[in-house]
This record gives sequence, C-alpha cells and structure tokens, in this order.
Amino acid sequence: MHKPKIIFFDIDGTLIDMEKKQVTPRMLDTLHKLQANGIRLAIATGRSPMTVPLKDFPGVQFDTLLTFNGSYCYDKEQVLYASPIPTEDIRTIRQNAAVLGRPMCLATEKRLAANGVDQDLADYFAVAKDTAPIAEDFDAVAEGTVYQIMIGGRAEEYDRLMQGVNGAKIAAWWDRALDIIPTAGGKGTGIAHVLEAYGIDKADAMAFGDGNNDLEMFGAVGTGVAMGNGSPALKAAATDICGSCAEDGIYHYCVEHGLI
Repeated sequence: MHKPKIIFFDIDGTLIDMEKKQVTPRMLDTLHKLQANGIRLAIATGRSPMTVPLKDFPGVQFDTLLTFNGSYCYDKEQVLYASPIPTEDIRTIRQNAAVLGRPMCLATEKRLAANGVDQDLADYFAVAKDTAPIAEDFDAVAEGTVYQIMIGGRAEEYDRLMQGVNGAKIAAWWDRALDIIPTAGGKGTGIAHVLEAYGIDKADAMAFGDGNNDLEMFGAVGTGVAMGNGSPALKAAATDICGSCAEDGIYHYCVEHGLI
C-alpha cells in the first residue's frame, strides 16, 4: 500500500471506544509505530482544544489538531485555519433552541459556556468524561467569537433548529446530539487548509473515522477508512473499512497494509 505522509484520526468511536472511554495499549502502540515510520499524525475532532485528551496518548506527539470539526486547526507553531460562526446566526439558533426547549453550549477558543443542560446534552459531555459548564456570562460569550455550538437534538428537530440560519450548518455524529459549525468549517475544509500549509497532496493523506461528521473528511483525503462501528453513510463513502474500534480495527488495518 502507498504510505501516506499524514493520517487524520477522529477520536470518539475511532481512537477511543465510546463505551470503554479509553485508548487500548495496542492502539497506542500503533500510533507510536506510525510516527516512528515518519508519518504525520493529526487529530480531527468535534471536540474543543480544551477537551482533546492528549494525556490519554502518552509518548505520542500529534503534529496537528483540527478541533471544532475543522473550524479551528493548529499545530505547535501556528493557527492554520480559523472560522467562527457569524454572531447573527448564533442569535437565531439561540432563539430557535429556546422554542424547542433545548439548552446549548458555546465553544470559544479557550472556554465552553452553557445556558443550561438537559439529559441529551449531559450525555454528550459524558462521552468525553466531562460536564457542560453553566456560565453566568453566557450572553456575553454569545456575542463573541464562537467556533461551535453543542446541543441535544434529534433529526426531526434539525430543520426547526436551523430555521433562518445562513452561515452555519449541522455536523452530527450521534442521534441524540449535534454540533453546529460555520458553513465555511467542516473537517474536509480544515484538512484542505492543513494539507496546503504542509505542501502535502490529497493522494498522500489518509483518514480514519466513524461518524457522519467524518464524511467531508473522507472527501478531502486520498484514502478514507471507516471503522467497523461506523455509520452506514460513512461506510458507503469510504475507500475501505477496517474492524471496529473495540477490536483494535486500526491496528489490524495498519498491519495488513504494511503501515507498521
């Protein structure tokens, strides 16, 4: 198999099993060996910079982090791409969410701020072993630079939630909650900016993911590998499919294709 120059990894359901909420020793060893083989490693996640669990990957030096579903991308030296949600759209979404009875959490570069919490939003944060931080200054945060909105919601609520919104879109990875990101964001857009910054061709990039918010990511790389536990839509769009996260699918795929 053609050795990629960079591999982008989703976190939840890809590097970390959603139920066990921890990295397996075999997955950790895989990352170490990929890096030792001269392959750049990148995170591409819906999480904020504050909640990327780098401490769960001892000895691994991720070269690049794409956070907020690609709306805020950076490495050790610089911010490679940043695209916030238009303030007027945040106001509209906030009004729509209130009608639906849905609290929401706003993500800036340095903090998270919620105006309440329901069970779906609480369980969303529990995936990352975290809680939604209720903020007394939520109104002020909503008027600032916001890269992502996290909110509980089902598919039948999407249209009502996004009614009148022009500069933001949904990036859903779970059937009980969703991320809202700028229209100019998305993992695919973030990856395109990263590849351009590093002078890497799309054909030399690979990605592993499991959710529908990884669809754009697969379109931005030469090889998109869906996890065995991935969504049907992502598997249909994938170049290849590996085993599930719980079964160390990435490890077995890398061994079978001579990447480690």
